[in-house]
Amino acid sequence: MMTVAESSWTHEYITTNGVKLHYVTQGEGPLMLMLHGFPEFWYSWRYQIPEFAKYFKVVALDLRGYNDSDKPKDKLAYVMDEFVKDVEGVIKGLGYEKCVLVGHDWGGAIAWNFAYQHPDMLERLIILNLPHPAKFSQGLRTPQQILRSSYIFFFQLPWLPELTLQASNYKAIERTLKGMAVDKSTFSQADINAYKDAAAKPGALTAMLNYYRNVFQQRILKENWDILEVPTLMIWAEKDTALGKELTYGTEAYVKDFQIQYIANCSHWVQQEQPNLVNQYIRDFLLL
Repeated sequence: MMTVAESSWTHEYITTNGVKLHYVTQGEGPLMLMLHGFPEFWYSWRYQIPEFAKYFKVVALDLRGYNDSDKPKDKLAYVMDEFVKDVEGVIKGLGYEKCVLVGHDWGGAIAWNFAYQHPDMLERLIILNLPHPAKFSQGLRTPQQILRSSYIFFFQLPWLPELTLQASNYKAIERTLKGMAVDKSTFSQADINAYKDAAAKPGALTAMLNYYRNVFQQRILKENWDILEVPTLMIWAEKDTALGKELTYGTEAYVKDFQIQYIANCSHWVQQEQPNLVNQYIRDFLLL
């Protein structure tokens, strides 16, 4: 496993769209903005930050509701329009007109939507283990994907998901991370503790779950999408237990300039489990 050099990282905040967002940054130059998934935070990019800081100003954001970013109490604060506005505000607030946008899981969903709404603000788009929204919508009509996504339906319940995730010192978060990983050494105990600590911050669990509690009302599940003009790389770990590989098939029908790289024997936590491969595929795509 790669080692992580944190000496040049800085923790900073930016206020935009009515929320104060925390991020970690390293490097100078063009902007590379990284968006994490559930139940993570900026830390999921720990192997990518120092690598791409050689070429970019890398910004790994804590999405609203997560870790050290603001956690609005209103459930309707966690809808796609707000997430997209957050990303737009971060890019502009940092003094940029464009960026390379990288998203995993929920961060990938936000990145897809941002690309459609603001293609002029993206140089390139990189998506890790999150299908194109049209493909995900189609997949949720199949018994296999409905079963894989059953946790989404559980998360619709009030208070019970919070209690479940909190139980036994956030054991469910440890199971979600370590249990899904193909390589069980991917997450050290220090890594697991970092994720538990982030989820334990006041208001964080409910905020994180509110992403899912609004999912069936969001544009993420519509099927009619135009052809995306932004050059796009998808990296897909084939042992993802939550999202089937078949959700990637046919993505090229929705993206004009599309590449995909599959990684065998790797879980949903692809950039943490196979960081060397992920970094190489991104470098190749960006011609670095």
